[in-house]
Amino acid sequence: MTEDILINITPQETRIAVIAQGATQELHIERTLTRGLTGDVYLGKVVRVLPGMQSAFIDIGLERAAFLHIADLWQAHHQAGTPEKPAPIEKMLAEGQSVMVRVIKDPLGTKGARLSTQISIAGRMLVYLPQEAHIGISQRIQDETERELLRNRVQGMLPDHEKGGYIVRTVAEVASDRELETDLDFLHKLWSDISDTAYRNAAPCLLYQDLNLAQRVFRDIAHERTNSIQIDSYEDYLHLKEFAKNYTPNILDKLTYYDGERPLFDLHGVESEIQLALAKRVNLKSGGYLIIDQTEALTTIDVNTGGFVGGRNFDDTIFKTNLEAAHAIARQLRLRNLGGIIILDFIDMENPEHHPIVLDELKKTLANDRTKVTVSGFSALGLVEMTRKRTRESLAHVLCESCHVCQGRGHVKTPRTVCYEILRDIQSEARRFSPREFRILASQVVIDMFLEEESQYLATLGDMIGKPISLQVENSFLQDQYDVILM
Repeated sequence: MTEDILINITPQETRIAVIAQGATQELHIERTLTRGLTGDVYLGKVVRVLPGMQSAFIDIGLERAAFLHIADLWQAHHQAGTPEKPAPIEKMLAEGQSVMVRVIKDPLGTKGARLSTQISIAGRMLVYLPQEAHIGISQRIQDETERELLRNRVQGMLPDHEKGGYIVRTVAEVASDRELETDLDFLHKLWSDISDTAYRNAAPCLLYQDLNLAQRVFRDIAHERTNSIQIDSYEDYLHLKEFAKNYTPNILDKLTYYDGERPLFDLHGVESEIQLALAKRVNLKSGGYLIIDQTEALTTIDVNTGGFVGGRNFDDTIFKTNLEAAHAIARQLRLRNLGGIIILDFIDMENPEHHPIVLDELKKTLANDRTKVTVSGFSALGLVEMTRKRTRESLAHVLCESCHVCQGRGHVKTPRTVCYEILRDIQSEARRFSPREFRILASQVVIDMFLEEESQYLATLGDMIGKPISLQVENSFLQDQYDVILM
């Protein structure tokens, strides 16, 4: 299946859309203000060594000095001492010394960045560890035969003088030899550039900034089946062209600059897809629909027939809806970047022969997912349990925040519920205080409820406490906000 990649760049954010089969399959968004330092490599200068804390402060050119602890000092564990009893930090570092470091935690509040001298550079299939001499395999690949096969494949591709220094990522499990070789070439070129920059510059100096989203398109997303890569910023087009020429020349000819009058995302319907991807309901072409609920613990997807009544009988209708839903679910998982535990509630199928067919269709459509997915069969309750690796924030978490009205509950108290709370509060206050008057401040819809349907209860309470109760609309109040003022 061929794909087209669209890159929309503005000063404040970069957005990537992957288009396949005429529809948006993936969305990636990176905002300039929230881009961190984690993964960046610096040539730093030691400004202070603290033997008592077994740590040091390193100037890497930021506003605050960064922090390096003995536990994150690679040299202490490999050049002297043992992992159980590393050499003290004052034996390894001295004030004024230059040291290559990688940021492992962004600055937070008054604290500087956290550093490590263990350098690692991530590629699509591999993580390069230039200080190491072995090939590690991701723990997620548990089959020992497969682990050994991957280790031997990578070892066989390395030059004779190189013994290792790699971690094979999970995605490499299904990678071709050509993809692995491309990743190796990319990492070797990157490390060569970092080493040259460190040799030519004095500390503090930024040696390598982790790739931005547009550059990661060439590393992580584009592949042999990518048909085209369009970008709507000419300046960034030139930068990406130079980047691709140096690191991924095999896909350089796919990059083009889009200068049309109509916005790139509008032209391909991506803007409307973004809005639909934030909704709970996803309509199916047949008339059925999905309801997607994303919570802290897991995501649930419920399949409903809706208005679909096609087919020779009801069982046939259910079966066809579930087959269509399997395709829609796979696309929505990629589009919304939903991860973690996912529970699928297909419509109950009476015919047991339909279960494996629907499950196979789901697995077949999920095979296009770049992220590792594990699917279990139908449970005793008729649910399908699956997991999808979390690689980044979901689309909803990037673009949205909890509703300030309902605080993420997805619902608010009804006007009648608010009215009854107010009546109880007034009754309670009347027992403790004896004001001249009670005044209710509430939203328009609550005040209207008091003036109409709940007017009798309000009048009864006024007679009972022997005090007048007045009403006042407060336009700034939300539906479930109110105040009772004692006059």
